[in-house]
Amino acid sequence: MNRFNNISNSELSHLIDEWIKNERDRALLKRRFIDGVGYERLAEEFDLSAKQVYRIIIKNTEYLYALCNEWVSINCL
Repeated sequence: MNRFNNISNSELSHLIDEWIKNERDRALLKRRFIDGVGYERLAEEFDLSAKQVYRIIIKNTEYLYALCNEWVSINCL
């Protein structure tokens, strides 16, 4: 599930570039969320298993989502 449906592709790309330090993880997230590529195809592209791709996507998605929630709570006080 893409939790970032209400964010433009350019904003999402900037968010990924700003907060995801690992180059491979950045590329995976962009291919998944901006280009809409599935886990199996990403696994082939990045020479990983689909399960590894899924874990990387979930880990980083949770991290970005937590950052967004923290930013909203700070700026809404």
